[in-house]
Amino acid sequence: MGMERVKQILLAAGCFWGAQGYFKKIDGILDTLVGYANGKTKDTSYQQLALTDHAETLQIDYDDNRISLAEILRHFFRIIDPLSVDRQGNDVGRQYRTGIFFNDPEDLPIIEKSIAALEKELGQKTAIVVEPLENFVIAEDYHQDYLDKNPMGYCHINLALADLPLEGSYPKPGLEESKKQLSELAFEVTQNAGTEAPFTSEYAQSGERGIYIDAVSKVPLFSSRDQYDAGCGWPSFTKPISPKEVTYHSDKSLIVERTEVKSSQAQSHLGHVFADGPYEEGGLRYCINGAALEFIPESQMEERGYGLYLPDL
Repeated sequence: MGMERVKQILLAAGCFWGAQGYFKKIDGILDTLVGYANGKTKDTSYQQLALTDHAETLQIDYDDNRISLAEILRHFFRIIDPLSVDRQGNDVGRQYRTGIFFNDPEDLPIIEKSIAALEKELGQKTAIVVEPLENFVIAEDYHQDYLDKNPMGYCHINLALADLPLEGSYPKPGLEESKKQLSELAFEVTQNAGTEAPFTSEYAQSGERGIYIDAVSKVPLFSSRDQYDAGCGWPSFTKPISPKEVTYHSDKSLIVERTEVKSSQAQSHLGHVFADGPYEEGGLRYCINGAALEFIPESQMEERGYGLYLPDL
C-alpha cells in the first residue's frame, strides 16, 4: 500500500471523553489523546482548569491520505452544538468551550471555509473558537480512553453516530423510479454492475473543480481534488470524500479477484479499487464508471445543497 501522510488537529468538543470515543471509531484516525489546550499557563490539571482557562481538548493524529481535515470537521460539527457558548450537553463552564486549535497554518483556510459553510447553512455565526494551538497539556491517565474503561460514564455525544454515514438525507429511489431517472447506461452500471467502455466518459479527463455524487442517491462520493489521470480511460480517484459513503465487496467475475466499490446508501455499483495508485497519495486507485456519477461544479454546489463540501476542493 502507499504511504501514510500523518497530520494533526485538536478539537474542543465539550467533554473530551465522548469526543475521543467518537473519533476513535472513524476510519483514517491513527491516534487520539485527551488533554487541555489554549489556557494561560504551560501547566495545568483537571482541578486547576478554572484558574488556567484551558479547554478540554482532543488531539487527533490522522492519515490525510484516508480522511481529510474537512471531513473530520464535518464529524466535529455533528457532535457539538455549534451555537452554544461555554457549554456542551450538561457540562457548563469555560473548560467546555468549543474550539479548533491548529499546529499547521496551512490548515487555517480549510477550517475557515468549513466554518463559513456551516454558518451559511445555519444562517448565523457559530460560537466555535479558532486559534493556533498553545499550552497543550496531556490529561491525567484516568481520562485517557475513559469510556473504554467506564462504558456507563456520562457523555453528551452519541457514540453510535460514528458508525453511520454523515449524509443521512438522501433516500434511495425504488427500482422503477431509478429506471425513469437514469440513462440506460447508468442503470446498467449502477444496478447490474455493468461497465462503460473506457475513454467514453466525459468525466475521465475532467479538470473542473467540483464534487461527484452518486447518480442514484445523490450522496457526495468523490472530489475533483482527489481525481487524477490514471491513463485507464475511467475517472480515477485516490480516495472517497467520506470513507463511510462507500463499501467494498469481493468480485470474482474475472480470473483475477477484484475489489468492487459500491455506494453505501444506494448500494450502486461504482467500479473497483486497485492498489496501483499514486504511492504518495495512499497508493489506491478508485477506478469508477462515469455513468455511476453526476458532477456538481463548484459554482453550483451551494445552490444545490452541497455547500458543506466546498472545503473539500
